[in-house]
Amino acid sequence: MSAAKASGGTFAPLAQPVFAVLWSATVLGNTGSFMRDVASSWLMTDLSASPAAVAMVQAAGTLPIFLLAIPAGVLTDILDRRKFLIAVQVLLAFVSISLMVLSQTGMLSVSALIGLTFLGGIGAALMGPTWQAIVPELVKREDVKSAVALNSLGINIARSIGPAAGGLLLAAFGAGITYGADVASYIVVIAALVWWPRAKNANDALQENFLGAFRAGLRYTRSSTPLHVVLLRAAIFFAFASAVWALLPLVARQLLGGDAGFYGILLGAVGAGAIGGALVMPKLRERLSSDGLLLGAAVITSIVMSVLSLAPPKFVALTALLFLGAAWITALTTLNGAAQSVLPNWVRGRGLAVYLTVFNGAMSAGSLGWGAVGEAVGIQSALVIGAIGLLIAGVLMHRVKLPTGDADLVPSNHWPEPLVAEPVAHDRGPVLILIEYKVEKQHRSAFLHAIDHLSNERRRDGAYGWGVTEDSADPEKMVEWFMVESWAEHLRQHKRVSNADADLQRKVLAYHVGPEKPVVRHFLTINRPGAA
Repeated sequence: MSAAKASGGTFAPLAQPVFAVLWSATVLGNTGSFMRDVASSWLMTDLSASPAAVAMVQAAGTLPIFLLAIPAGVLTDILDRRKFLIAVQVLLAFVSISLMVLSQTGMLSVSALIGLTFLGGIGAALMGPTWQAIVPELVKREDVKSAVALNSLGINIARSIGPAAGGLLLAAFGAGITYGADVASYIVVIAALVWWPRAKNANDALQENFLGAFRAGLRYTRSSTPLHVVLLRAAIFFAFASAVWALLPLVARQLLGGDAGFYGILLGAVGAGAIGGALVMPKLRERLSSDGLLLGAAVITSIVMSVLSLAPPKFVALTALLFLGAAWITALTTLNGAAQSVLPNWVRGRGLAVYLTVFNGAMSAGSLGWGAVGEAVGIQSALVIGAIGLLIAGVLMHRVKLPTGDADLVPSNHWPEPLVAEPVAHDRGPVLILIEYKVEKQHRSAFLHAIDHLSNERRRDGAYGWGVTEDSADPEKMVEWFMVESWAEHLRQHKRVSNADADLQRKVLAYHVGPEKPVVRHFLTINRPGAA
């Protein structure tokens, strides 16, 4: 309790038993995953000395997250999250059991290692959005931010312990024991999830199905300009920064002359640096903006890559990777925080899934690309090229400012219920919504400018078509129209409109003249008998 008070509530969520148990199990599970990854990366250097093959392991682990993050985000919203997480943990345990058996029997090949790593990446893709989504279920509302911070801290604790422990186990007992330790960690996580007394999902008449939720998430992403900025900044940063991760196993072995234990210690240094970076982050944020933090992370990462390219003494490399860990956690938390700040709750899981898709896509493409560059020009030259590219990109992207995230995205619930003559089936559609405005001629330009900003809001919340028309007989009568795919989707639209959106709508309404509010009409598609 004193720790929680001393840190301003940072550790308060651990006083809640369910969160404490699942958080501890997650730290253990992530530790096992890092041990498995160290063993796989190092075994690949035994199976093949090709930089492209070694980089393929990194790509195989991250590519599924690029491909499946968005579907995983949708599944998070429509399935029982506890059962879903248990199934994913069973899948990951199967992957590690297979690796353990193949390595023990000497039957592990390059293709098998890459294939099982890819399957493990599928599990990670399915699990990521779900772990983030369950946090509000585990803690009080006022502790959610602290719980998210503790999850980040837990990952970096695992990052600092797992690689080092995995490297030591690998060097002392071999890959089979290392993979076996990972299997044991999954058993603990499954036990914690089975113990979790989670309440059953409440029935929701407006529950989304998979394809509808998938389309809604994509529509929101396509129409959110602030999210586009975050995605662009993330893609550029991680595409260049992935060079150090793709080539680090070969740096440890060929440039630094280390063994499996030393490689694990290098990765442990990254985790330790990340923990240190997380602890000093609040002070850094008092002095630097999000853009300043991201630029600093790019500069430090490029310096670390340059230092590693010189094949420095081992203690220098370890020191450099401490700074790499601090820079990496700074970039991750800055970009993730920016994404979180521009996403309303109803689409947060799917929006974050899109962010994870971009992140892992950049890491996957970058790993493959930097592996090919290393193959062509050598590891040292590849690191130098990556460092220069990251530095230039960081300076150029600094001009593209991250969103401040100060918009009020809480639902406003200010739309009145639509008028209906009789109940409308939820799956009926498409639905056309017309809103009639009366705008004086001298305010026409200002009105059109204001309503143009409203168009993105309509599309983000569910519309797939939008426009403004005028009455040929009365140019001062203007009609805004937009279409949604079903009546249920329009009812969801009523619940999605935020306070920030309401402010936009008030700016548009300021140009409407007349004794009454604009007339709103809803038109339903008629299913004619015999129509094709």
